[in-house]
Amino acid sequence: MFMKIDKLLTELPVPKRPEPNAAAALQELLGGKYGEMSTLGNYMFQSFNFRNKEKLRPFYSLVSSIFAEEIGHVELVSTGIALLNNGPGNPKKNVDVSKAPFEDMQDIRLAGSFLSNGGGAMPMNSNAASWNMDMVTTTGNLIIDLLHNFHLECGARIHKLRVYETMTEPTGREVCGYLLVRGSLHAHAYALALKKLTGVAIEQMLPTPNIDLSRIPECQKYLDEGKHRRLYTFSPDDYAEAAGVWSNDEVALPGDPPGNLEVVDGAPEGGKIPELDGNYGAFAPDYAPEEIFEIASKLYKKSR
Repeated sequence: MFMKIDKLLTELPVPKRPEPNAAAALQELLGGKYGEMSTLGNYMFQSFNFRNKEKLRPFYSLVSSIFAEEIGHVELVSTGIALLNNGPGNPKKNVDVSKAPFEDMQDIRLAGSFLSNGGGAMPMNSNAASWNMDMVTTTGNLIIDLLHNFHLECGARIHKLRVYETMTEPTGREVCGYLLVRGSLHAHAYALALKKLTGVAIEQMLPTPNIDLSRIPECQKYLDEGKHRRLYTFSPDDYAEAAGVWSNDEVALPGDPPGNLEVVDGAPEGGKIPELDGNYGAFAPDYAPEEIFEIASKLYKKSR
């Protein structure tokens, strides 16, 4: 079972204006080949399908913990996309739809994000190709699955850096910076798991790809906090056995701030989920938000 916490994994800056082309680039980190839907789908179904869970508990706990974090990654990227598409919102009432108030949307990369989805995120890549189950590998063979996961995380790090290099928007760059740090941790975790299973020092391939996170300003606060060393279980009591792989006197990757790896019970503190203000014209005609707000206000008071 799962527990939902009404926070993001990290706080995101709110854009001052809509940046739909930046949102389109960020869609690659959600529904692309190496996007968060792919990492989530792989680790989720590997966790569900895991053979011999009790006998292989440290490896099961590792995959399960990372799978739980990936749900939060999907939420984080989706929120970034919605913020960049929406900007601060536009509460102007009585929009004249005959004046083509969204004429500029004809020129954006993913017009469907507005035309079909109201500016929200969807499980697709930057070209609007749908994410699909063909991007999930779950073989029932632990070593093959872990090797696939290592490849997936390394590919995802290239993915994130390339998207980062396309944009200057603080919202999108914050998403990339956080995910680059956490993706490095996940690649390291799978490398250590493979080393313990096979004796092959696959962590000597790291960092693969060779991305120096110290050169990326948005990564610095997360490195300073030790986010590159902490594996969260996302559970109050379960999955502590991942410490057999992740800690046990193992240390951070060379080039990252030094320190011992650690497993942390539960979830990180996280940050506030930004308020997405509505753009009334986008829901015209005959959209009466004040009536909806009034109903919601009554329900909220009743719930207290």
